[in-house]
Amino acid sequence: MKKIKRIHFTGVKGVGMAPLAIIAKEAGFDVTGSDLKEEFITDAALKKAGVIIFEGFLKEHVKDCDLVIITGAHGGFDNPEVLAAKLYGIPVWTQGEAVGKFMEGEVFSRKLTGISVAGSHGKTTTAAMIATIFKEAKQDASYLIGTGSITSLGNPGHFGKGKYFIAEADEYATEPKYDKTPKLLWQKPKIAVITNIEFDHPDLYVSEKEIEKVFLKFVNNLTDDGTVVACGDDMEVKTLLSEFRGRSVTYGLSPANNFYIQRYSISGDRMFFWVKGGDTLIGEFSVGVVGEHNAVNALGAIVVAQEAGLQLEQIKKGLAAYSGSKRRFEYVGRLSSGALLYDDYAHHPTEIKQTLMAFRKTFPKHKIICIFQPHTYSRTKSLFEQFSSSFTNSDIAILTNIYPSLREEKDDTVSSQILAQNVAKFHKNVLYLPELSDVVEYIDKNSFGKDTVIISMGAGDVYKIGEKLDLKK
Repeated sequence: MKKIKRIHFTGVKGVGMAPLAIIAKEAGFDVTGSDLKEEFITDAALKKAGVIIFEGFLKEHVKDCDLVIITGAHGGFDNPEVLAAKLYGIPVWTQGEAVGKFMEGEVFSRKLTGISVAGSHGKTTTAAMIATIFKEAKQDASYLIGTGSITSLGNPGHFGKGKYFIAEADEYATEPKYDKTPKLLWQKPKIAVITNIEFDHPDLYVSEKEIEKVFLKFVNNLTDDGTVVACGDDMEVKTLLSEFRGRSVTYGLSPANNFYIQRYSISGDRMFFWVKGGDTLIGEFSVGVVGEHNAVNALGAIVVAQEAGLQLEQIKKGLAAYSGSKRRFEYVGRLSSGALLYDDYAHHPTEIKQTLMAFRKTFPKHKIICIFQPHTYSRTKSLFEQFSSSFTNSDIAILTNIYPSLREEKDDTVSSQILAQNVAKFHKNVLYLPELSDVVEYIDKNSFGKDTVIISMGAGDVYKIGEKLDLKK
């Protein structure tokens, strides 16, 4: 590693790649990247970090590199830059492999202690909460969080001087075509968080049980003195813990957990909740996001901080500083007509239900309009019935065309129009508006007032409608 001076990132704008590039840049490496010209939510963070980005994928981009780190998208191992790197004899790491090596400290010539956050939902929020607590406690931890920015942290990646390395642990494939090893298996942390286990990524997994086996293999990767911090409310997590022979600490809403939320309340954009451990009241905490699921995410972060030896007052202060991440219950602005516009990354039926429930509790007297853009044909088809009943906490559900993944072929047997017809069985006010421009036209035409909350939702580019709407300056 001492010979490595310049690292090139192929597909640098991805939410898993951008934080890696920023970490490498802050660690003192000469960093370049390549990607499509299209705008991504990581653009501002990469620019702020000073990462040089080339447009398109050309072999010339890697000619003088010492290491190339690649994404599974944009052709993966078949990308022209990857093929050129191999021809030149330049080492090639996948994003998943690189996260594991960064966590081990191999890249930085010093040993780091890993904290990995895994689970079907809540990884980004929980990891960002943990990183914020550590930052406020002056731990200067390194972190890698899969989003564009975090209000309390700034950029989603950071190389710190402290001993901890906090990272999301993704269960998706290392390289979908050639290496289906789940990315999280590259990580060998001391503390592993499991937020939940649910069926997702139907293009890779055939059942929930198969995913559970991957998570079990992951927690068995822990260091000998490692600990699993797991949400014990989740049935699949309970099954995993029954098969895990190491140390574990559970958290959640049920008193059966080691730590649980006694009650919570919402005041404006802040949430307050009380935590108990057994019969002992640990204390009251506050956080700048709302929703029962986020209270549980926050509790997971609290337990991790305790496991790392932070004091209770440090944890309370740090958690109170957290106020959300890019594309997670993000307030975009107020339309000139008066309506509030929010954006959220929810793209799985469970996430949609939890997010809309949080909006309903936060804005009980408002009309809620959800603009949902399904992500991938395979997920939409596999979870079709679950999606159909996910929008009951909205007053109007608008579906746009499926945002396809670069890693899959078009499937004409499923569409947002077909899904909208099925959603109508559970919801009285459903619209199918194919393009984002159609959605913008609909919102402009209806001039929704102050009694309305509009939410753009999905893992694609649905957030871009905010750029086309008339927002107050």
